[in-house]
Amino acid sequence: GKSPEMQEVYDLIAQAAATDATVIIEGESGTGKELVAKAIHDMSDQKAGNFVPVNCGAIPLALLESEFFGYRKGAFTGADSDKHGYLHSADNGTLFLDELSEINQSMQVKLLRVIESGNYMPVGSTQEKHSAFRLIGATNRNLRELVKQGSMREDFFYRTSVIPIKLPPLKERREDIPLLVEHFWTLHGYAEKRPQAPAEIM
Repeated sequence: GKSPEMQEVYDLIAQAAATDATVIIEGESGTGKELVAKAIHDMSDQKAGNFVPVNCGAIPLALLESEFFGYRKGAFTGADSDKHGYLHSADNGTLFLDELSEINQSMQVKLLRVIESGNYMPVGSTQEKHSAFRLIGATNRNLRELVKQGSMREDFFYRTSVIPIKLPPLKERREDIPLLVEHFWTLHGYAEKRPQAPAEIM
């Protein structure tokens, strides 16, 4: 898009990519939050590392810790071998937490410590590990309201929202619709089949 709203987003992407600060991307579903996160990653010093997207709303509460931190063999029933978590995969890269608001307060406390120090303990392990990851979160909810309601810790909110980027929905930037139509028309190979306008109106 070339609208003023999207130009501001592009500027924020460039600013975010130039730092290691945490980023929170806010916007309605379908506004392209993961695309923005990936753009920040690709322009940042972490671009050589992995971009690890995590849908926080799809992980059962009982599995949050083991999915993020990994676990050692025998840590619980069914743990037949060691398994690395998201933090290991995102080492020297970017951890993208979609639906950040779905993380419960207990896990927020544990993630706060990791964000601050990079250190974490796999489930069932006595040996601490380190991950030099960059955190980018995304949400379609009002996080400040969640803090007021008590479902999100204030320190977690501030620690994960150093650089906020708000994505405007398409209804607020209608001038970008022709560009999107052109993009998808070309993407699907219809550019050469496009009907020509009559000569009298060209």
